[in-house]
Amino acid sequence: QVQLVESGGGLVQAGGSLRLSCAASGRTFDRYAMGWFRQAPGKEREFVAGISWSVYSTYYADSAKGRFTISRDNAKNTVYLQMNSLKPEDTAVYYCAAELYGSGQGRSTYDYWGQGTQVTVSS
Repeated sequence: QVQLVESGGGLVQAGGSLRLSCAASGRTFDRYAMGWFRQAPGKEREFVAGISWSVYSTYYADSAKGRFTISRDNAKNTVYLQMNSLKPEDTAVYYCAAELYGSGQGRSTYDYWGQGTQVTVSS
């Protein structure tokens, strides 16, 4: 069982930056691919970024490319999402997810999910 706790959300003006963190419990964090997803009101949850468990390949949604960076620190059992040049359309609840021995891609089936952190970008 893995528990995920997101933090770092908040209110930011358009063009600003935020760094989200997701802390995982357990001693096998390095065996999990990690992903970030988001869900805006009235919309379906969508993949934002992912990082694989072994070679740390990274994947991004088109909306995130060039602005967001996913990274992980296995020593701290934490995955990060650095978000720059934020836009109002980035407003959503952001969730992190974990997949055992996963690829980190959006189409993967993630096993565990956090409770989410709200990101609000004002125009």
